[in-house]
Amino acid sequence: MTSDELHPETRAIRAGRADNDTALAPILWATTTFVTPTVEEGRRMATGVGAARFYSRYGNPTVNGFEDAIAQLEGAETARAFASGMGAISAVVLGLCSKGDHIVAQRQLYAGTQLLLQTVCPRFGIDVTFVDATEPGAFAAAVIPGRTTLVFAETPANPRLDLVDLAELGAIAGPMTVVDSTFATPLVQRPLDYGVDLVIHSATKAIAGHNDATLGVVAGSAELVNWLYSFAVLQGANASPFDAMNGTRGLRTLGVRLERQSANAGELANFLEGNAVIEEVRWPGLESHPQYELAQRQMALPGGLLTFDLSGGLEAGRVFVESLQIAQLATSLGGPETLVTHPASTTHVNLTAEELEANGIRPGTVRVSVGLEHAGDLVADFQQALAAVTSLR
Repeated sequence: MTSDELHPETRAIRAGRADNDTALAPILWATTTFVTPTVEEGRRMATGVGAARFYSRYGNPTVNGFEDAIAQLEGAETARAFASGMGAISAVVLGLCSKGDHIVAQRQLYAGTQLLLQTVCPRFGIDVTFVDATEPGAFAAAVIPGRTTLVFAETPANPRLDLVDLAELGAIAGPMTVVDSTFATPLVQRPLDYGVDLVIHSATKAIAGHNDATLGVVAGSAELVNWLYSFAVLQGANASPFDAMNGTRGLRTLGVRLERQSANAGELANFLEGNAVIEEVRWPGLESHPQYELAQRQMALPGGLLTFDLSGGLEAGRVFVESLQIAQLATSLGGPETLVTHPASTTHVNLTAEELEANGIRPGTVRVSVGLEHAGDLVADFQQALAAVTSLR
């Protein structure tokens, strides 16, 4: 059977083994430098694309194995790994866009991406237009023919899990389209299948899955990823072999982790929807999600992320997250532990009040990355934390 004939869960276990020889576990090439056999070979590797045994800023067998695995899972021709998700995002934005170019991006974004687009891009003469990603046709309507170079989407979006219609995005002609698919992973959705040009992951999150790797990756056509290669070498935000090894290891269990996290998230979401101190619960698997039908069409699983709004504002949010005993307060996601984040004071703290409101982030908003614990224990933990919030009334 070819790789394309396998189910994605099987591909996640089989992929990225080209340099493993007979080893089952990923092999760590913990070296920065390789011996060059000849001057001519050194010239070829220094001026070409994808050198794996030259200097680890250019490439490394362990890193290349991770890149190959992601490319297989995304149905891409190739991929390039970076030292973080933001390293990957900044390489795409600054590697593909130049002075005078125009970017269309959604308002509902991870704050780091938003700040890159609205503070760094203008310094380089790159204009950015922000649109409401949930409004049909908003991306296409904002494209300036002949000037818009990039259309940037994130789905599901951080933190309120707004969705972008991938088919609609992929149908936009002219500019390059890119999707940050971190919250979904390749096992939940494959943007390239819808005609999107590039897909990005902060593989620090669910892909690596154990809170022990800082890693980003971009996948797509060889033409586009190879175009980014030279910029990436100069940018220097290359993935470390150790983190790439942990990323490949994380892929081996991604399927079963996502299934358990989605199931647990469903238990929590249904429990939270009926609580009097909660104004709204957002999880793509709930029929109350405003884009539930879109989630059913383009997501294989609803995922392990959910967000809810507590009545009572900032104090309610603080009391809730500080009252939890099993779930822990931390600003990441996708790992085995259930983590809660208060976006207004952490992940999106650098946004203005107006920007927070535009992103739908309220003082009482809580984002939950649901882990692998027993669902009953999580529900009990959230129940006692909600009781603490109720006592504030």
